[in-house]
Amino acid sequence: MPSPLALAAITLIAIAPRLVAQSPAPSPTAAGTRGRVPPAAVQIAAATAPAPAEQRAGATVLGYAADGRLTTLRAGTGDLVCLASDPAADAFHVACYHKSLEPFMARGRELRAKGMSAGAVDSARAAEIAARTLAMPSHPAALYSLTGPAGSVDPTTGAVSGARPLYVVYIPFATAESTGLSPTPTRGAPWIMFPGTPKAHIMFTPDMR
Repeated sequence: MPSPLALAAITLIAIAPRLVAQSPAPSPTAAGTRGRVPPAAVQIAAATAPAPAEQRAGATVLGYAADGRLTTLRAGTGDLVCLASDPAADAFHVACYHKSLEPFMARGRELRAKGMSAGAVDSARAAEIAARTLAMPSHPAALYSLTGPAGSVDPTTGAVSGARPLYVVYIPFATAESTGLSPTPTRGAPWIMFPGTPKAHIMFTPDMR
């Protein structure tokens, strides 16, 4: 049976790609704060929080318009694309990833908006990558994220607190053999998730120092 660390790490990394590739949100709801679209400045501050400090100002930011639809809040000049937290979701989640991953992420959002399951989305994207109709980077590409309860972000400033970080580096089709990385979660050490697939990536456990 997997250790508690393994289970926690697998849970985090399993939900992160689904959250990163969010579908465009429906119109905001009126119940409580859930569904209320924050001002663009607040979304941008929160969305860029996971990124290295020196890359935040230049990041492109995707967020939500007043009607709840996904839109570009800020066109950046840097290498990262940051995705704001979905106001229709119960939890807080933001992510920043290298711009070379955007075709893969955007396609995931598009397919999920059609109601496809996570497994079906993965299969569709894998087939498109094999057919060379969907681009994946041929080099390592980083992703940084923060996940926490809905109250993790200050609604006035966009400052984030109490959210858990997750860091991964996508290395499409890499394997344990090609990298020397273990496919088993190990405290304090990087490991490879989904080896041999387009989603292969190095996972850094959140408590690594």
